[in-house]
Amino acid sequence: QLQLVESGGGLVQPGGSLRLSCAASGFTLDNYAVGWFRMAPGKEREGVSYISSSGSGTNYADSVKGRFTISRDNAKNTVYLRMNSLEPDDTARYYCAAVGPRLPWYIATRLDEYDSWGQGTQVTVSS
Repeated sequence: QLQLVESGGGLVQPGGSLRLSCAASGFTLDNYAVGWFRMAPGKEREGVSYISSSGSGTNYADSVKGRFTISRDNAKNTVYLRMNSLEPDDTARYYCAAVGPRLPWYIATRLDEYDSWGQGTQVTVSS
């Protein structure tokens, strides 16, 4: 059974940093496109960042460009989201999702394209 587990969330002050991890089990992640999404209270789930199966292609929401970096280590079956210069508006539950198999360069940016989801990790940015 495909399983994704997020970790690395927590409480951080504005301007701080966190690194989220998305670890896969039950399948090999290296053929899958992966995305990070977030959902804040009272808001819809939104895409944050996406990465192709090879890691050669990435995409970011305008709200996080220049602050967040997505990466993957296929040998460790894990995708990461490095978040710098965090702002209170970044407060949300963060989810990773995967879809595959996909071509090495393909970036999946539609939420409804993803069929495997983790349970999420909470990120709270507050002083």
